[in-house]
Amino acid sequence: MTELRSNRRVSRERILVLAGVIALLFIVYLGYLFSLQIIDGYIYAMRAEQVTRRSTVIPAPRGQIFDRNYDSPLVTNVDSFAIEINPASIPRDSHEELFERIADALDISVSRIHQRIPARRYNVYQWVEIDTAVPFEIVAYLAENTERYPGVRWRNSPVRQYTMANSLAHTLGYVGQITTEELQVLYNRGYTANSLLGKAGIEQQYDEMLRGEQGRRFLKVDARGREVGEGELEPIIPELGENLVLTIDRRIQELAERTLGKRTGSVVALRPHSGEILAMASYPYYDPNIFFERGRTESFQSLSIDARAPFLNRVIQSAAVPASTFKMIMTAAVLEEEAFPLDQPVTCRGSLRFGNRTFNCWIEYGHGPLTLFDGLAQSCNVFFYTMGGDHLGEDVIIDYAKQFGFGERTGIDLPGEVPGLVPTPEWKQARFGSRWVGGDTVNLSIGQGFIEVTPLQLANALAMVVNNGVIYRPHVLREVRDQETGQIIHRVEPEVLRTADISAETFVQLRKALRRAVAEGTARPVITTRAVDIAGKTGTGETGRPDELHSWFVSYGPYDAGDPEDKVVLAVMVDGSNEWEWWAPRASNVIMHGIFTGESYEESLHSLGLSWWLRAEQEQEEPEVPEEEYQQQHESFELES
Repeated sequence: MTELRSNRRVSRERILVLAGVIALLFIVYLGYLFSLQIIDGYIYAMRAEQVTRRSTVIPAPRGQIFDRNYDSPLVTNVDSFAIEINPASIPRDSHEELFERIADALDISVSRIHQRIPARRYNVYQWVEIDTAVPFEIVAYLAENTERYPGVRWRNSPVRQYTMANSLAHTLGYVGQITTEELQVLYNRGYTANSLLGKAGIEQQYDEMLRGEQGRRFLKVDARGREVGEGELEPIIPELGENLVLTIDRRIQELAERTLGKRTGSVVALRPHSGEILAMASYPYYDPNIFFERGRTESFQSLSIDARAPFLNRVIQSAAVPASTFKMIMTAAVLEEEAFPLDQPVTCRGSLRFGNRTFNCWIEYGHGPLTLFDGLAQSCNVFFYTMGGDHLGEDVIIDYAKQFGFGERTGIDLPGEVPGLVPTPEWKQARFGSRWVGGDTVNLSIGQGFIEVTPLQLANALAMVVNNGVIYRPHVLREVRDQETGQIIHRVEPEVLRTADISAETFVQLRKALRRAVAEGTARPVITTRAVDIAGKTGTGETGRPDELHSWFVSYGPYDAGDPEDKVVLAVMVDGSNEWEWWAPRASNVIMHGIFTGESYEESLHSLGLSWWLRAEQEQEEPEVPEEEYQQQHESFELES
């Protein structure tokens, strides 16, 4: 009896254990079913939705660019189309045939399509852009013959139009398709393989402001990636790019461009009290609109290999010896250091013996006795040889050159600026393995030798003279405006770039000396405008090649203006590769006259009695200076090198 009860108790325990195990298994199974149906079901649904969802970019309208008057855009957008191919939508084994047909219709090479769609991507359901800036006529043809172009579509894709190209092209820049290398750097900043990117000038410098934020359109696709309809998500509306207002004055820009003409060189005009660039002309130039025309690749390549370097902005990317314009820095050093009495003359006999070398003046028979202001006005080399070699020395000259901003970038808001060069004994030893000698100091004293400056640096140096020792950072952006409302988002304020440790009295005296150089000195024969009193300095620089001389003239006006906002600094440089005609001061005469009278190029020439030049230009002939003017100019014609 006892044994029977014991067996029953064991059986009940086994049944309870078995029931517990079954219950536990049932609970685990229910939990698994819950996870599978609810939790994992949600995850798989999300994954399925992601697989069936695709998005395409809605490009943001790029901001427009205006001159300072904000009335008519310098750069705008015009309607155009982009052509795309979906390679997996093309019938099997028909890719090569279709590529040839579409290349013929678009007038592009088949290899260009192969670069965008290699054979390994023939089964991919993804739209690939193969051409942009396609005119409506081609799109209409494709629309009428859709059966011949399966897997091909088009979309609206505005392109840039530069309404005032030519000499302003270097400032405005241009846009182009982003490269693989650029995308690797910019991918995390919202750029895609189909993005347009600023490649030069303002377009590059302020690309992120101009481009805005792209939108997105969501689509549904099947398991093979084919589009089957609109997605459930609302499209993301693109944010418009911002409009930029430049400091450039289109009237002054055109005046500078026309006056420089087809001469390799540059012109820059700025307001010294703020650093605003009013005009920036460089020749040779290019037309960025051709990059959006058929055959634009060939156009870009031909420009790239052009020996005249049309892509070079010579205002900020070409440095040369400043020649006698450097004598204004020498004059400032003599005045500030009190290195030589102002009333004591130096006698110029046409040359100066220094060490074992003879250094010549530009007048073979010499200028005779000259004081400091006379020496600057007549641009006497012997006078400044003496100042540099006997009274200042290389260390003082180098220090003043750097105080005026030479040898350093100005920080202008354009890419590609070069720093120029202020040579030092240490630099020469490292560069050539030879020590600095007295002849280097003498050469430096007249702006020759190793020193190199850009036209913008020279304009900045004169701005320091006008501003009593202050240079403002030059800039071409004036305002940022909302593209939709036109409201000002940001206005660029003047920024002090550097302040010289030079007394105000030195600058007062230097300005008087520069005015004398125009009124009585080397520039007198060609600075004939009565519209404004001009102060400035000429310069003729050696290039190292026979019969090739750079022509410089840096000036400002009005000389005695009370309001600093009225003043304009102008630097003109004509490269030695041009036929010598001493054009820099003559061009400055026309440009300054036009700036302060409001006259056009043609009107300025008439007012200045230079109609003969206009007639020759219109007849596409080489102008000949009238004999009377020729003789007058050559009475004090400057060959200072």
